[in-house]
Amino acid sequence: MLLKNSISLINEFFYLTLRQIRKIYLNSNIYNKKISIIENNTLHYKPNLSILSCLVKYEKKKNKIEDYYVNSIWEKKINDKDLKKLHSFYWLFTIDLKSSKKITHSIIQNWIEKNKNYNSDIWEIDILSKRIISWISNSQLTYEETSEEYKIIFNKIIIKQTNHLINEINRSEIVDDKMIGCTAIILTGLSYNHERFLSYGLNLLKKIINSSFDNEYFPKSRNIRQLVFYLKYFVLIREILKESLNDIPDYLNEIIHYTGKAYTFFCSSIKESLLFNGNNESDLSDFDKYLNLYKYKFNNNRRALGGYSILKNKNIIIAMDTGSTPDKSYSENYQSGPLSFEAIYKGNKIICNSGYFQNHKHQLNNISKSSVAHSTLILNNKSASTFKKKNGQNILGNELKSFDKNIVFEKNFWSIKSSHNGYLKEFGTIHERTLEFFPESEKFLGKDKLIKKKKFISTSFEIRFHLMPNSKVTKTQDNRAVLIELENSGWKFFTNHGLIGIETGLYFGKKNNYSENQNIFISGNTQKEDQLIEWEISKIK
Repeated sequence: MLLKNSISLINEFFYLTLRQIRKIYLNSNIYNKKISIIENNTLHYKPNLSILSCLVKYEKKKNKIEDYYVNSIWEKKINDKDLKKLHSFYWLFTIDLKSSKKITHSIIQNWIEKNKNYNSDIWEIDILSKRIISWISNSQLTYEETSEEYKIIFNKIIIKQTNHLINEINRSEIVDDKMIGCTAIILTGLSYNHERFLSYGLNLLKKIINSSFDNEYFPKSRNIRQLVFYLKYFVLIREILKESLNDIPDYLNEIIHYTGKAYTFFCSSIKESLLFNGNNESDLSDFDKYLNLYKYKFNNNRRALGGYSILKNKNIIIAMDTGSTPDKSYSENYQSGPLSFEAIYKGNKIICNSGYFQNHKHQLNNISKSSVAHSTLILNNKSASTFKKKNGQNILGNELKSFDKNIVFEKNFWSIKSSHNGYLKEFGTIHERTLEFFPESEKFLGKDKLIKKKKFISTSFEIRFHLMPNSKVTKTQDNRAVLIELENSGWKFFTNHGLIGIETGLYFGKKNNYSENQNIFISGNTQKEDQLIEWEISKIK
C-alpha cells in the first residue's frame, strides 16, 4: 500500500511539473513567434449570415453597438461565465448591421491590443473558436469599410489564433470543444484560401466522427443534446463548403444522413425534449425551419435507436432508456436512469425524468445524475451506476448492461420490455421492466420485476414517477391511488403493491436551473423469491 501511494504521488508530481512547464512554454516568446507565422492573410470568403442561424438564434430586435459602453467593455470585472460570453464575441450576432462599423472596429482593435498573445483564460479552445467564427461571419461589421492597416492586424490575429488551435486542439478531452474548434479551423481555411488549415480541419472532422459515434452513427455518449449539437455543426460545415464552391466529403454527407435520421427520431417527430442522459428542455423550432430552408429532409420509422425505445401515435408518446452505460470516456453527461421512461399525452408529459444540471462543479449535478432523479426503480436509495470525479467531471464509476430488450407495436397493444444488471453485484438482483400501453382504453400497465440471483441481499426498494412542475397531484383516501391533473387531461395512478406516496423533489429540465416538482413513489422491501410490482396509469378525463 505504501509503495502504491508513493508511485501515485510521484506520478502526480510528474504530471504537475509537465503542466507547469507547458504553461511557461505557452506564455513564452518562443511559442508566440511560432504561432505568429503568417502564410496567407487576405480574407476572401465571407459566409452568408443566414448559414450561421443554425447556431445562433436571431432576434427580430437587434441591438445597436452605440448602446454599449465601448470604452470600458474590457475593463469590467465579471464572473467566468460572462467572461466567456464577452470574449467569444458571439454577442456580435445580436448587433444591428446598421450599427457603427467604426465603433465595432475600435472594440476589436482594442481587444487585439490587450490580448494578442496567448492568455489561458480567453484563449481556451471553445472561447477562441467561437471568436474566430463570429469575427469572420460578422465581417460586415468586423472587417468591411476599414483601413488596410486594420485589416492586416485583423487577419494576422485570426491566423495566429488558428495556429494555436491546431497546436492545442488534440490535447482537449472535451469533444464538444473539438467540434467547435474544428469548425473554426475549416472556416479559416475557406475564408483565407488556406489549404493547410482546410485540410487539417477536414481530417480532424473525420477523426471526430470516427471516434465519437457508434456503429449506428449515434453519439457514443448516448446524449440527445449532443446529437443535436453535432448535427448543427455538421450542417454548418457542409453549407460553408457548398457556398465557397468546395467539394463536400462523402463521410460528411453520410454522417449528416444518419444524424439527421436520429434527429427526426428523437426531436422533430416528437417536439418535446426527452430528459435522458444530459438532455434539457430546448426549443428546436428555429433549427427545424433552418433544415427546411436548406432543404434537409430526414425520415425515420424506427422504434429503437441509441439505447432508447420510442413508441408513438398522434396522441401518445412513450420513451424508455433501454440501453447500457456508455464507455467511461464518453460518460461525463451520462445519468443513471436505466429503464426510466417518459410518457407524453398531446404535448404534455404525464411522467418525466428530472432533467440534467449541467454545471459539474455544483452538487446538483450529482443529484441530477442519480437514479432517484429518474422514473425508475431504486434499491436501498442507491444509484444503479456510480460516478467519480476526474478532471472536474463526474464520470462513470461502474458500468451496467441492459439486455433482453423486446418491443411490440400493434394497433391496440404496445409493449417495451428490458432488463439491467446495475444492482446485481451489490444486491444479487436483476431489474426487469415491462411497460405496456393500450391505445383504445388509454391505459398504461407497468411491471417491475426483481429477479433473485446468487448472493441475494434483501433491502428496500422505491419506484419513482416524476411529474412536471405544473402537474397537480391528489392522493385518494385509501392511499392506493393518486390523481394527476395536466393542462389537457386527467390521469389516475394506481397500485396494489407496496405503499404509495407523494414527495416534493427537484426538476432540472431547464439548463442549470431548478424548480420544485412532485413525484409519486411505491416503496417496500425486496423478498427472497422473484418479486413483481405492478402499477397502472389510466386516463380519467
